[in-house]
Amino acid sequence: MNVNERGARRRRANGEESRRKILDATVEVAGERGYEGTSIALVSKKCGLPASSIYWHFKDKDDLIAAVIERSFDGWLAALSLPEEDGTPLARVTALAQQVAKALLEAPDFLRLGLMLTLERRPEEPSARTMFLQVRGVAHERVAGIIAEFMPELDSASVELLTTYAMAGADGLFVAKEIGGDAVDLMRLFELHAQAVFDLAARLR
Repeated sequence: MNVNERGARRRRANGEESRRKILDATVEVAGERGYEGTSIALVSKKCGLPASSIYWHFKDKDDLIAAVIERSFDGWLAALSLPEEDGTPLARVTALAQQVAKALLEAPDFLRLGLMLTLERRPEEPSARTMFLQVRGVAHERVAGIIAEFMPELDSASVELLTTYAMAGADGLFVAKEIGGDAVDLMRLFELHAQAVFDLAARLR
């Protein structure tokens, strides 16, 4: 590797580290102040990087928060995959719910910021809200596919109904955790939710 290649690699590494710091700082600021209260100046102060560095990576605040949602969603979506075919269907669905709960505990930014943006109506919708709705649609399709795999005899309307119910229930459990903090056992709640959805699927057959 020549000097130019080493320099380019070092610049990329520094750029990736700066981007990570900016996104981490944005999570903290947005978590405390919400979308409206977040600003480039506050993110700059939190991460210790100049505003010019933030603008080098992101067009504006909206673009920045959209990137936070996308990064967190990638980890959450990875959890939406069925464990290997080992055990009863109920055991596999319960294990899937545990994976999702663990992902939300480790990276809650996607759902926290997304729900905040969804509930706040504005004359001009921010692109961060659009990003959340798009990735949320991907998750909806993934859940619908899992339900259809387990219950192939369900018609499409029943799959859609059950998917909407499953995701709405997960949202509610997440909000309960945000409100109750450590007093709320999200892992256990998601286990119960998975069992309830599984029972409902059997009734809809």
